[in-house]
Amino acid sequence: MVTFVRTLELPNPMILKKVFLLLIISLLTAKLGTIQAQDSLLQETDSLSNDSVNTTLIIDVTPKDGFNFWEERFKGNWAGVFIAVNGFAQPDYSMYAEMDDGFMEPEIWRSNCLSINLIQASLGLQRNRNFIGLVTGLGADFQSYRLDKNYSLEKGTDRVEPVQLAYEDNLKSKFSSIYLSAPVLLEFQIPMGQYSNRMYFSAGVITSVRLETHTKVKYRVDNKRQKLKEPGDFYLRDIRFAGTVRLGYRWINLFATYDLQPLFKDGKGPELYPFSVGVALITF
Repeated sequence: MVTFVRTLELPNPMILKKVFLLLIISLLTAKLGTIQAQDSLLQETDSLSNDSVNTTLIIDVTPKDGFNFWEERFKGNWAGVFIAVNGFAQPDYSMYAEMDDGFMEPEIWRSNCLSINLIQASLGLQRNRNFIGLVTGLGADFQSYRLDKNYSLEKGTDRVEPVQLAYEDNLKSKFSSIYLSAPVLLEFQIPMGQYSNRMYFSAGVITSVRLETHTKVKYRVDNKRQKLKEPGDFYLRDIRFAGTVRLGYRWINLFATYDLQPLFKDGKGPELYPFSVGVALITF
């Protein structure tokens, strides 16, 4: 008897990049169409006002409890530009020699993540209220770790190998990745009887697809700047899941994420759980 085994292959990263760009273009096109429709409606309303002096048309969409379905629908808090610092929790280098212990330890204040979240969708979970809802969307994460010691990485035959660097002058070693991320968040907003200037709190899971990874080493030789950049997958997980909490009030927006799986595939590198803590630069 012949048994057929079907394997699941992940999408090509280049295809995911193109899909992400197409989604952004579609969002901007839809937004432009909405603005044009609003302008056309405004012009028609002005014309009606001028021609009908003695006629007043009032459409009341506000029920007895004061909730306006059109103007006060639930709106979550995902879209915007965010900056964070990165680190690794629960580090375990037991599979490496003692001299290489901590070779991926980052300088936390120089390790950062820039998140650009352009697409957001919100769904209210209440019929006549708007302070509880689900939030999802799409964004891009540009994540970078500045390695503290004179180390870089290379992909070995069966695991990630540390590479000790001999350069001393102005040495900078980074490990960077780009991810496409989509969240599922449950969000609460208070006070319940007010529809503006609310405080919000949300929690959920962010699913991310890795698009690109590389190492970069900058140094000087004879007062000349040199740069080495090496792309690769470095046995990183192609899909990762992270828990997140987010809260904010007016222009203050804070968030934290913690990966639910180690950074590297099992047995392919040190056991490290990435985390990020950051703030919003712009929200929309």
